[in-house]
Amino acid sequence: MTRVLTMLIALLTATAAASAIAVPTCTTVAGDRITAGDLARAVPGFSSLAPDTPVGYAPVPGARRIYRAAEVDRLAVRYKVPVASSNEICFERVMEQLQPDRVVNAMRHALNNLEARIEVLELSRYPVPPGEIQFSRSTLPPAADAPVIWRGFVRYGGERRFAIWARVRILVRAQKIVAVENLTAGSRIEARQVRLEECDVFPSQVGKEEMDGIVGKIARRPISAGSPITATLLEEPKDVERGQMVEVEVRSGAARLKLEGRAQSAGRTGDAIRVRNLSTGKSFSAHVSAKGQVVLSATTAAGAKESKP
Repeated sequence: MTRVLTMLIALLTATAAASAIAVPTCTTVAGDRITAGDLARAVPGFSSLAPDTPVGYAPVPGARRIYRAAEVDRLAVRYKVPVASSNEICFERVMEQLQPDRVVNAMRHALNNLEARIEVLELSRYPVPPGEIQFSRSTLPPAADAPVIWRGFVRYGGERRFAIWARVRILVRAQKIVAVENLTAGSRIEARQVRLEECDVFPSQVGKEEMDGIVGKIARRPISAGSPITATLLEEPKDVERGQMVEVEVRSGAARLKLEGRAQSAGRTGDAIRVRNLSTGKSFSAHVSAKGQVVLSATTAAGAKESKP
């Protein structure tokens, strides 16, 4: 068993050594083309050529371009370069690690807010090509209390893009309307329950909500005291609320009859709701026509199972 293990270790060592020999040390290139200047760093004989002479395409970021000995010989013949002996040549793109400060600056630029508080918790772990780091406001996830993944890219080689990502926590200073007290879902917001103050919010929560656009609206869900109130948390109040006294207009051709009723359900203009006739105590279906008003047509009433009001 020991002998087998020793032979296996020797085999792995030999394989690793062969691999090290087979893959030469790579020369880095900065552009989209491998130039004579790049070749000359590996094979000095090519220094007789103009350094910016293009001889081939550079590999994509993260990949390698290997010129075999025969290819080097052909290049030497093509450019009439004396090369004493040919070896394999490896080229790879210049790569670098993402730096948090550059990522933060790019994000602030995307937000158009140089004062944004951005905490980078994690970055792409792979090297990237040198270039301009860019993020777009459109790819920033919706509002969230937890850190978010914001995806961007490095622009290199003209219009080429190399995808990157960062897990970040972002807060910006803004004037927001906040709740003074806990607001329950379905409650109508009163002026005394809200105030305008400076606070830190996620960028997507920055809006231009006016006090007049908040007061009188209905909370879609519970809102805790001190929380910013945005339009997405609100809805328009119903034109008719359950239990409200309403004016019922009964229509039959050109004839009109008005009476009072009590709404048994809530609705907005155009909605069908149940209404109780205060005189007879019977219920019927009518359509909301305006705030506090409903319409009952004779045709609808005749087709209903309930008696006419």
